[in-house]
Amino acid sequence: MNTLTELEEFMTRPSDDLINDLKQLDGDILILGVGGKMGPTLAKMTKRAIELGGLNKKVIGASRFSSGSLKEELEAFGIETIAVDLLDDDQLQKMPDVKNIIFMAGNKFGTSGNEHFTWAMNAYLPGRIADKFKDSRIVAFSSGNIYPLTNVVNGNCSEETTPSPIGEYAQSCLGRERVLSNFSYTNNTPLLLFRLNYAIDMRYGVLLEIAKHVIDERPIDLTMGSVNVIWQGDANEYAVRSLLHCDTPPKILNVTGPETISVRWLAKEFGVRFNKTPLFENAEQETALLNNASKAHQLFGYPRVSLQEMIDMTADWLLNDGEMYDKPTHFQERKGEF
Repeated sequence: MNTLTELEEFMTRPSDDLINDLKQLDGDILILGVGGKMGPTLAKMTKRAIELGGLNKKVIGASRFSSGSLKEELEAFGIETIAVDLLDDDQLQKMPDVKNIIFMAGNKFGTSGNEHFTWAMNAYLPGRIADKFKDSRIVAFSSGNIYPLTNVVNGNCSEETTPSPIGEYAQSCLGRERVLSNFSYTNNTPLLLFRLNYAIDMRYGVLLEIAKHVIDERPIDLTMGSVNVIWQGDANEYAVRSLLHCDTPPKILNVTGPETISVRWLAKEFGVRFNKTPLFENAEQETALLNNASKAHQLFGYPRVSLQEMIDMTADWLLNDGEMYDKPTHFQERKGEF
């Protein structure tokens, strides 16, 4: 996989399971915050599944669309678009009522020094969304950051783990969940809280960051010594299929890959592929941000793209000078400062 066209085709290729689930889902699908890192491929995958299934549904993407050509790109793909500032209540209330909502809008990076905006996006806006779309199903993207760091040996955080967010970003994500849950209880709105951590795209993500350090012969910080990752295409598919599992009280779903992965091991795997010896600094701590997604795997099956495939594709992408986003994950962050 060497070109952006090949990457997009692979990442947006729907499974038969997705097509079959969409056949059971009534109504159109509105993606709020489609302009983020995952939104465009999620929208395109959903549109492809609808077309392959011969279904009569629309995919609508809402975003500010303040720069670039994404609006035109999505429309050329057959996806309807709405240019909207969701924080502007007049604009929000003019949006069409749609049966199925995937709520992706939020703020993470740049939180430090701009906490007020992060709380507005992550905790205030969800209440306005829940009120506007109270008669819809809502899959709301959340974050594994709402969990505490957990002992690497004793097991990862499950949906039953009590949240203990570190830092204002993670606290605001828990605020999003609490506000949405309140409206779910009050209005009987079916809701699923989608606690995702570390989706992998060739253009950004944990694997790319580690691979770049190896190939550039820069030391890799081992303080956060273990991670979870999932292919972005698999995470997108889980999100769309989650529309069938919205409920009240809200359903909570951890979304990531099945492995607890050593950062040191990942670096060595890339070292083999690049014929380089990885450099390390600091030592692995006993705790890390790790989630148990076994419930998601029970519902949707294991991810279609394996860890070794992601490693191979990332290495090839980097060696072939593939396009990259300047959007670091900050997966090493242990104090919640984003």
